[in-house]
Amino acid sequence: MARTPWVRDELLLACALVVENGWKELRQNDVRVMELSDLLRSLPLQQTISASDPRFRSPDSVSRKTTDIATIHPDYAGAATRGGRETRAVVADFLAHPHEMLSAAHALRAGIGSGALQGIPPQQDEVGDDDVTSAPEGRLLARWALYRERDRGLRDRKIRQARRRGEPIGCEVCGFDFSGVYGALGEGYVEVHHKTPLHISGPCETELDDLAFLCANCHRMCHRGYEGTSWRTPADLRDHLRRTGPPAASPAP
Repeated sequence: MARTPWVRDELLLACALVVENGWKELRQNDVRVMELSDLLRSLPLQQTISASDPRFRSPDSVSRKTTDIATIHPDYAGAATRGGRETRAVVADFLAHPHEMLSAAHALRAGIGSGALQGIPPQQDEVGDDDVTSAPEGRLLARWALYRERDRGLRDRKIRQARRRGEPIGCEVCGFDFSGVYGALGEGYVEVHHKTPLHISGPCETELDDLAFLCANCHRMCHRGYEGTSWRTPADLRDHLRRTGPPAASPAP
């Protein structure tokens, strides 16, 4: 059976294990390696493969991947093993953003352990394999976040709260107002976004004040991985717009 390449979510968990072990590899009989093997086999991204191949992400394969990761570190004295481009990218992200990457790994573990991630289907606009290398949280946390933000009941409660407070229902970044452009068709329409990313907040009950109103364009920009950063907050995006100049008129979503 052909070897299945490691996806970023798997590498995120494996690299976190190496980091927490002082950037040293772990052997296949290490209880932490065996536990990670079980965890990787339960990932929603690879469940079809793990069900048909008992060797998939075995303790031996996990141990070899920790060796790949450890030997890429710039302080490693020997020759690096062949870890692959994606492994090198994840190691580079851990070196550049250690706290953020470890937080993402912990949030991913919590989501898998609670079962919250297993039943979530792929989401429209979910980041693809070609872009996920620049997103610290990887595909599964991005999927979870999009799924939560598309909870119609949550959005409706946020809109009712804004109306009670007399607050505008428009994009909190660029000011786009759907009803102002589309009239009655756009009345009460807006998207919501979690101000704090999952890899920072961890799995938690969403409070309405944790959400921001966004237009479709700004929502996508808040989620987009870019130069090693993802899940920028609405405040971050507003700062970006101030630095780059006023936005052009928003096109129809």
